[in-house]
Amino acid sequence: MNGKNTAVEKLNQALQDAIRALGVEDNETVFEMPRREGWGDRATTIAMKLAKTLKTKPIDIAQKLAANLNSEYIDKIETVGSGFVNVFLNGKFYADVVEDALKQGNTYGSVNLGNKKRVQVEFVSANPTGPLHIGHGRGAALGDSVARILEFTGWDVQREYYVNDSGLQIETLGKSTQARYLELLGKESHFPENGYKGEYLYDIAREIINLEGDKFANVPESESLEYFKKYAAETIMAGIKNDLENFRVRFDKFFPEGYLHKNGLVKSAMEDLKARGYAYEQDGALWFKTEDTIGDDKDRVLIRANGIPTYFASDIAYHRDKFITRGFERVIDVWGADHHGYIARVKAAIKAMGKNPDDFDVLLIQLVNLIRDGTSVNMSTRAGEFVTLSEVLDETGTDAARFFLLMRKSDSKLDFDLDLAKKQGNDNPVFYVQYAHARVCGLVREYEKLGKSSKTISPSLFNDSKEARELANYISFFPDEIKAASQTLAPHLLTSYAMSLAGAFHSFYNSNRIIDAEDSQARVNLAKAAGLVVRECLDLIGVNAPERM
Repeated sequence: MNGKNTAVEKLNQALQDAIRALGVEDNETVFEMPRREGWGDRATTIAMKLAKTLKTKPIDIAQKLAANLNSEYIDKIETVGSGFVNVFLNGKFYADVVEDALKQGNTYGSVNLGNKKRVQVEFVSANPTGPLHIGHGRGAALGDSVARILEFTGWDVQREYYVNDSGLQIETLGKSTQARYLELLGKESHFPENGYKGEYLYDIAREIINLEGDKFANVPESESLEYFKKYAAETIMAGIKNDLENFRVRFDKFFPEGYLHKNGLVKSAMEDLKARGYAYEQDGALWFKTEDTIGDDKDRVLIRANGIPTYFASDIAYHRDKFITRGFERVIDVWGADHHGYIARVKAAIKAMGKNPDDFDVLLIQLVNLIRDGTSVNMSTRAGEFVTLSEVLDETGTDAARFFLLMRKSDSKLDFDLDLAKKQGNDNPVFYVQYAHARVCGLVREYEKLGKSSKTISPSLFNDSKEARELANYISFFPDEIKAASQTLAPHLLTSYAMSLAGAFHSFYNSNRIIDAEDSQARVNLAKAAGLVVRECLDLIGVNAPERM
């Protein structure tokens, strides 16, 4: 798989050849976007980096580089400042860029980074104690888009949801549902102190009444609790799966926490840690040597003195199953930002089980600040005061929700303006990008109605039109954007790129004659290439590319 731009590769190869001519071996250096307008079409600061190695002034190295740079695409080279090499490109470069994109179609940009290595992306994994809220939606959009990008760049990806169907929270859910059931029947009930107070529990309790009547009204609460736990968790989980499907998020596997305990995976993981010298027994409990392994402030309990495993023990067993039993070569987890301090402990456990902790990545997601009518919407899951993902999708649609949730780096706080997301105008980012694709499709339809076909692209277009040149330039950087998004697991790079590309297309469309121009074939081809890249970009973040708007 190779969706790189051949023209860009040739240009970068010319730079590497020029560096080697100085006696330095280099396979990584590539041209970059200039830091300022007017500083050429491509630039490099490699002369400054080589100054120490070559014991020469950067500007002198820059001038030698310029003398060694040979490419059919270069019009002019300037060396400025303390060692910048700025390159001005000709129209042939941009014509070849567009031709490359059109020739490769929907594989354009798909650089092979993974070599089919097996990677698991585990995300959302919300406890089945209530509906998904918008914070979960951010994790869903992030994890799904990361999986799409990794697949596009050569990884063998599995998407997984870890279902926390055990422990205190499920116990509390069962007691909360049971209390609502009794309350609706007019019976005395004891709502747990930290119970879940959302209206959704009344809905579940009503379903139970419809199915079972007052069957549990006079049964000791301890005897019927298991039913309420199971029914509530399964009902909520079914709703979560439905919301995820509507959000265009799919999973290959839903992994229940209970499986770890029922099948002895926790026990075997603890025995393995003891055998490897990473766990010890003290005061009736089993401890992990986190203090010695990672310099933690204290060792951490794995199995309590009462025999009940901690969440840490379950997580160790779960990640042991990922790396050792199922053989994933890389594991990526998406967690809430409040779990930041937990990363080092899990990495320590991965090291203790004989695996490389560098093969484990965690993406942290910060809170989403929902804004409606200029005011923040307060949310509390336990108090039942939150906006569900389903409500947001009903209000804004899936496209806008996914785009907005991916507009910022995941570990930074995100303001989600509901009113802006619903707007049908160019100040709405997702509308602005989708409209670029729809405009391209309309342009091609109109051109084909005239009985014309677009088969050629002329270099002269990029000498005559500044807007055409800028648009082709953005297209040329798409493989680099994909590579960066894949290597840093950062879909927000693609939303930013998509907006810039859309802006360049709208500028070209508004400032240039296209269909009735003398070189209309070249102009329509450029538009086609832009539309293709916009569509690929949107697909990687799970957003539709409409052909009409």
